[in-house]
Amino acid sequence: MGARDLSVLLGVILIVAMLIIPLPPAMLDVLIIINISLALIIILVAMNTREPLQFSIFPTLLLLVTLFRLGLNVSTTRSILGNAEAGNVIDTFGNFVVGGNALVGFVVFLILIIIQFVVITKGAERVSEVGARFTLDAMPGKQMSIDADLNAGMISDAEAKERREKIEREADFYGAMDGASKFVKGDAIAGIVIVIINLIFGLVIGMMQMGMSLGDSANTFTLLTVGDGLVSQIPALLISTATGIVVTRAASEGSLGHDITKQIFAYPKMLYIAGGTIFLLGVLTPINMLLTTPIALILVIGGYLLSKQETKLLTEEASEEEEDETDDMKSPESVVNLLQIDPIEFEFGYGLIPLADANQGGDLLDRVVMIRRQMALELGMIVPVIRIRDNIQLQPNEYTIKIKGNEVAKGELLLDHYMAMSPGIEDESIVGIETIEPAFGLPALWIGEEMKEQAELAGYTVVDPPSVVSTHLTEVIKRHAHELLGRQETKQLVDHLKETYPALVEEVTPNTVSIGDIQKVLTNLLKENISIRNLPIIFETLADYGQMTKDMDLVTEYVRQSLSRQISKQVTTPGEPLYVITLSGSVEKNVAEAVQQTEHGNFISMDPALSQQILESAATETDRLSQMGQTPVVLCSPAVRMYVRQMFERYLPHVPILSYNELEADVEVQSVGVVNVE
Repeated sequence: MGARDLSVLLGVILIVAMLIIPLPPAMLDVLIIINISLALIIILVAMNTREPLQFSIFPTLLLLVTLFRLGLNVSTTRSILGNAEAGNVIDTFGNFVVGGNALVGFVVFLILIIIQFVVITKGAERVSEVGARFTLDAMPGKQMSIDADLNAGMISDAEAKERREKIEREADFYGAMDGASKFVKGDAIAGIVIVIINLIFGLVIGMMQMGMSLGDSANTFTLLTVGDGLVSQIPALLISTATGIVVTRAASEGSLGHDITKQIFAYPKMLYIAGGTIFLLGVLTPINMLLTTPIALILVIGGYLLSKQETKLLTEEASEEEEDETDDMKSPESVVNLLQIDPIEFEFGYGLIPLADANQGGDLLDRVVMIRRQMALELGMIVPVIRIRDNIQLQPNEYTIKIKGNEVAKGELLLDHYMAMSPGIEDESIVGIETIEPAFGLPALWIGEEMKEQAELAGYTVVDPPSVVSTHLTEVIKRHAHELLGRQETKQLVDHLKETYPALVEEVTPNTVSIGDIQKVLTNLLKENISIRNLPIIFETLADYGQMTKDMDLVTEYVRQSLSRQISKQVTTPGEPLYVITLSGSVEKNVAEAVQQTEHGNFISMDPALSQQILESAATETDRLSQMGQTPVVLCSPAVRMYVRQMFERYLPHVPILSYNELEADVEVQSVGVVNVE
């Protein structure tokens, strides 16, 4: 056991001894000075802590110090009532501090008790209760915030664990402070009771046992009792104040003194007003101007000096920033920063600034947040942060969407109009500016506010400009989701899956399948608008087939078959059959024979004329199905699906290509067309 542990144990044993063994006055003097010193140290430490947890031992220390002070009260009471003396310190407080006047000393003591009990102790107790309650109420929100930061990759597992432990320690600390504050309150009550006991029984003992007169007895025991009360209650007042300081301190940049001086003197002009008010107080009232004028001058001069210092600091900061910017431009690292490319950028002309300006009612930023949430639910991927900025090189009402620095879509908005899309039957009474709906390329009209209700009654779909741009942005992200999923994003998804399926992830990666191979499979799925949210099933398939082949395109086909229920639900409407276009036997045979196998994978190499005939036949059938109001779907055998997709993806990119194994058995399939060649 170390010396520090022994010192604390000996201190507790001393407290017990004080309750039982009479102590000589000299020993009481030493213990009283120690009590005052401890109180001073505690309040100074409390004032210099930046946050409560830096003084986490305070609740236990408060209990021990209170017990020490009460044990000291018992010893001094025994000495006062038994010997009519209690040492030099108490005698000094009783005579020198209160001037030897017992009545004045008693009044001072009563005021001290009232301040501590009514103001300091009551306030500290209330703050402790409220602090404990609000800390416990805030715990779920703080835990959710940590989980959200961890899932977003903003913090590591170690940082998340550290923050959770800090929250638990805060809850324990405030709960302990709530209980410890009751000791402070009880200590104040005990101090009052002890004083009353010393006064009453001191008079009785002085007259009946020591043969004193009533006046001598009252004077002697009143001074001793008041002295004892002062040397006891002054440390108690300091401890109570320290309790209030600890529980009311929030996280800050420095000590209490640093924060007070920094924040009170943060506005130098207020010192001018205070100085002027004090000066007028001396001029307009009978208060002596010789008293108010110097104080007013001190305040005004202080305000001037602080203003001058603040101006100097601002100038120095501006100069430092300019120097830093100049140094950054000269350093080789500044060129490296220019190489950064944002995954997604949304740029707009100055006429569309109200879309993104919340002060003008724009909610584009909120819509972007909802788009990222929607993509997480629909596609199962975390869409990178979308960089939104204005671009003076664009037309005022024009906007562009870029993926990894390249423009992939653009559009134009009229903020004071609505976009109306026809239901298929044109209404000549609906007039507006002709345009093209940017997300799906449908013909539309920009109409004014006065035409909106009429268009809605005519069956038109009417949307406001923010909805137009958010729909366009959503569709662009869906279309290019496979480009946004890189190895780093894939690693993030794998790490998230590992939290709940550690055995599955360990089996798949890194021995069976690399992160790059997993990314290729997920990219293949996203390219055909297949959600990757069901990662456990995808990884189960990777674990089964990853060792059989290194052709990730082929592994993707196995994954698609495992996701048959999801794919079936995606392409079918409940209660309705699935209308499909099938491939003739000769077409499937031609495709199968055109497959070339290489060590880098399989690809299709078909005669251009034959390939052109197949594509023209497929385009004809899909157009006919679209005119019937049905979504075209091409159905083929599992062996050739991958290669048919390779043929169609450039010319019919939005047409789903499915195999028989990717449809559930309960799906009713009706063939309404056949892709054939002559």
